[in-house]
Amino acid sequence: MDITNTAVRSWVEEIARLTKPDRIVWLNGSDEEYAGLLAEGVRIGQLIPLNPDQHPNSYLHRSHPQDVARTEQCTYVCTMSQDDAGPNNNWMAPDEAYATLRPLFNGIMRGRTMYVVPYLLGPAGSSFSVVGFELTDSVYVAVNMRIMTRMGAIAFERLGDSPRFVKGVHSYGALDPQQRYICHFPQDLAVWSINSGYGGNALLSKKCFALRLASWLGKREGWLAEHMFITGVEDPQGRTTYIAGAFPSACGKTNLAMLKPAGQYSGYKIWCVGDDIAWLRVGADGGLYATNPEAGFFGVAPGTNMKTNPNMMATIAKNTIFTNVALRPDQTVWWEGLDLPANVDGFLDWQGNPWDPASGHKAAHPNSRFTAPLTQCPIYTPKWNDPEGVPISAILFGARRSTLVPLVCEAFTWQHGVYLGATLNSETTAAAAGATGVVRRDPMAMLPFCGYNMADYFGHWLNVGTRLTHPPKIYRVNWFRVDGQGQFLWPGFGENMRVLKWIVDRCDGTADAAETPLGYLPTLEALDTAGLDLSTEALQTLFDVDRDKWLDAARRQTDFFSKFGDRLPRTLLDEQQALINRLKEERRPRWKGAGPRLLRMNAGWSGS
Repeated sequence: MDITNTAVRSWVEEIARLTKPDRIVWLNGSDEEYAGLLAEGVRIGQLIPLNPDQHPNSYLHRSHPQDVARTEQCTYVCTMSQDDAGPNNNWMAPDEAYATLRPLFNGIMRGRTMYVVPYLLGPAGSSFSVVGFELTDSVYVAVNMRIMTRMGAIAFERLGDSPRFVKGVHSYGALDPQQRYICHFPQDLAVWSINSGYGGNALLSKKCFALRLASWLGKREGWLAEHMFITGVEDPQGRTTYIAGAFPSACGKTNLAMLKPAGQYSGYKIWCVGDDIAWLRVGADGGLYATNPEAGFFGVAPGTNMKTNPNMMATIAKNTIFTNVALRPDQTVWWEGLDLPANVDGFLDWQGNPWDPASGHKAAHPNSRFTAPLTQCPIYTPKWNDPEGVPISAILFGARRSTLVPLVCEAFTWQHGVYLGATLNSETTAAAAGATGVVRRDPMAMLPFCGYNMADYFGHWLNVGTRLTHPPKIYRVNWFRVDGQGQFLWPGFGENMRVLKWIVDRCDGTADAAETPLGYLPTLEALDTAGLDLSTEALQTLFDVDRDKWLDAARRQTDFFSKFGDRLPRTLLDEQQALINRLKEERRPRWKGAGPRLLRMNAGWSGS
């Protein structure tokens, strides 16, 4: 490949002098090159070929047991001022960070190959799109980047002679967790990562660039980079409503992005634009437009099956890289959530050790993954590649909460919606290192990914709203509320279409809602529950608003807001106080547009 961009060539030479690889390979993204990378991964033991009949052109990768998830304690935002990074980020001064990293990278690629990975995030010819490069010594990273991004000549065509590109430097090093660093330098548009090969720490186009650095770029340039899926809901008349949704990792974001309507909703179609990251800009018409900057899926395997996500199962049937799943003796993969055969002789767990159900541990790691091309998804839409993006009518903020939070709630205004997003909290999953099942705050599902002070981030959301003449409606959703025995009350998965239908109808102005202190909740007539095995008690619990518990939650939210000091927008404090005032009112809610039968969701707070 003839590299004419002097800024790119100079930077690659600089990093090569530091890391001292035996050779440098500039990748072009071709099929022939990809096949060669896969063969090299097999040769050096980073990839295991799978059954070519059951998993065509697919491979298994096993990572180090101490390198299986994002390590937030090792992740830094290196802004000039600590206040700019904010209390939501680990901070290190840029000079200190470079002084720490350069000795670790000195000679780290000796005896290895440096792969130069050019890529484009976003569609070609779009104002959304940004060019990045990753320099890595990992074949696993190189093949995953080929799936996850628009890689190769397309990046150079977009870049031209410009010196503006995101600079990613990665080495799996010695995989030493004590010397693991993932450092972001917003002012340099750079990310340096060492001693991890896990996707979220090593695929620098993903969380590192597409969220942390892009959120910083968006703040500076007036757009949003968000941890969101983008989905189109097409009704039987052919009208498509696009929805974006922010959920913490492993909380059902991908399943919702690929939902398969059934039963009375079989006349509807779902179109997947993306399942994880959205870049959003204000359009010339005053609406909000979104694009998926990525080209693939990096999904959680456990729990993915033909019931929960048949479209994803079809997507990963070929040309897929699996990470940390179990291996069957016929060289097919398995994970918890798939049917377990009666005979498990020869099963190997995610570390390559013999496994059976009596082993006392999971066969697949709870955060095991698959990487597959987006265009293999049966419901992917070519709108994914639209330079203008798709118009967003609704934004969902969802999380995993076993109590307190109703099934669905609509914000009163854009400002109130920003408050709903800012107060999002969720029970932790295996996608990040640490304990699972612990409730932690995760505003907009962006706490681990916001590349600057989150108080400024909230302010940026509010400022974007002032430029929207047609703002999307904003919703809070929760599929995970449980009964006294710990069983989920809502069936979820394909039945979530019932909630999406209400949301779409609300965007069209054709669905009723009831006004409560939290926001607008569906009336009994508006939310279709026909055919569900859902008792009246369960339905009431799904929408119960407990005044005392919500008042306590609001007070604790005030403590979280106080961490941001004077930088926190006053609007959020005003929304907080308005919520408290509504909760304290000793009167019944103002039911707006409600029919004769209302969801009895007010019993916990109205004093009745």
